[in-house]
Amino acid sequence: MAESKSNIESVREWIVEHKLRTVGCLWLSGIAGSIAYNWSQPAMKTSVKIIHARLHAQALTLAALAGAAAVEYYDRKAGAKDNGYSKYLPMERFSHKD
Repeated sequence: MAESKSNIESVREWIVEHKLRTVGCLWLSGIAGSIAYNWSQPAMKTSVKIIHARLHAQALTLAALAGAAAVEYYDRKAGAKDNGYSKYLPMERFSHKD
């Protein structure tokens, strides 16, 4: 049980660090799945199939962005992250000793 929890936690951490990549992959898989589903509907025109696929992917993207925002809010509320950018800034340049 402890190993599966660490796997879930590592997946969650990866998603938190790569939010835009996660949303992009979700969008791509959503539009591919929607096109595959719509292509099995023989009564639709091709343009309608593409429009439906785009609408499905757009709704999925909005849901993923809302989920990413909820995760970010939860992390900031819980204090899990400081500001997310401090690891990229050299601290010796910004000392307050002067």
